[in-house]
Amino acid sequence: MTLQQQIIKELHVQPTINVHEEIRRTIDFLKEYAYKHSFVKGFVLGISGGQDSTLAGKLTQMAVDELNDEAGEQRYTFYAVRLPYGVQADESDCNDALAFMNPTQVYTVNVKPAVDAGVQALADAGITLSDFIKGNEKARERMKVQFAIAAAKQAVVIGTDHAAEAVTGFYTKYGDGGADLTPLWRLNKRQGRAMLAELGCPKHLYEKTPTADLEENRPSLPDEVALGITYDEIDDYLEGKEIPKAAQETLEKHYLRSQHKRHLPITVYDDFWK
Repeated sequence: MTLQQQIIKELHVQPTINVHEEIRRTIDFLKEYAYKHSFVKGFVLGISGGQDSTLAGKLTQMAVDELNDEAGEQRYTFYAVRLPYGVQADESDCNDALAFMNPTQVYTVNVKPAVDAGVQALADAGITLSDFIKGNEKARERMKVQFAIAAAKQAVVIGTDHAAEAVTGFYTKYGDGGADLTPLWRLNKRQGRAMLAELGCPKHLYEKTPTADLEENRPSLPDEVALGITYDEIDDYLEGKEIPKAAQETLEKHYLRSQHKRHLPITVYDDFWK
């Protein structure tokens, strides 16, 4: 088995999808989890205004609507959470995404005071964080807020991780990589776009340039620039297609270097430490 075949198998990516079936599959996945775990009364998701949180949010609200219809009462809630660091550059996109998914409840929590306080506390202790590391602190603070809301509301946290992100490790460990459920796992970027198009999402939300937007010295840095590879190349690779050798080498280096992110904390029974 080649490394490409191993990655495709690990991430459960299909070369083509039936958009209707995958929409239904995702909604049913969320519903089945709620039915199986009686403590679950809702779902929490951070909304950025990008493709991934827009898709996850829309599908989550659809699942909640069906759960409530079947229960005959408003038993479940979808909590969409805006988590700006100060003023969000693409706030209008975030508002458009919220309008599209029409969540049950919207919260806005500005993470800037908490992040800045943490950075300052570390500085007082003699530890200076780089702009990149501070970006990871923003991601972790955002996830901390989501878990706090989930605990207060008897809810679970939805993650937006998908195959094109998982293969590169392009997320913050215990930040946006931390969640209870990841309903988009198995999908690549173009498959997610196809699902949003089918759901009637405004085009500008899934055609916009993807960016993590965590670094202040490089605001709105495109993911593809940070990764050194395009999402089309990543998607082609995950669909079993041949891509340029340089792109393949870049992608496989990202995958091998980020293996620890796709694994639970290492124990003496794992072979990662040997």
